[in-house]
Amino acid sequence: MKKTRLCALGDIEDNGSAAFVAEFGGRKQGFIAIRHGAKAYVYLNSCPHIGTPLDFTPGRFLTPGKDYILCSTHGALFRIETGDCVSGPCPEQKLTAVSIEVLDGEIFLP
Repeated sequence: MKKTRLCALGDIEDNGSAAFVAEFGGRKQGFIAIRHGAKAYVYLNSCPHIGTPLDFTPGRFLTPGKDYILCSTHGALFRIETGDCVSGPCPEQKLTAVSIEVLDGEIFLP
């Protein structure tokens, strides 16, 4: 089965975030990618509360301290490592995580 390349790790600033669009599940979808060194976390770019994109400016998803993902629509905060909502109108909800593989500095979707 062919994997879909999302981006190179180097396309994302270390401890930063970026937005990407790729074919996934038979259709084009928006993704959030957050990089911590050689590790990356990827989620669908969709708020679990109302389904809007999360970025407040294109590709920017993190709080100023870069410790949470921030929803631009209503200020909800999500844990980077798990996507769990920790503040805002979506308690007990989480971002939709996307499993990835990091191979030779490249991020691939399954």
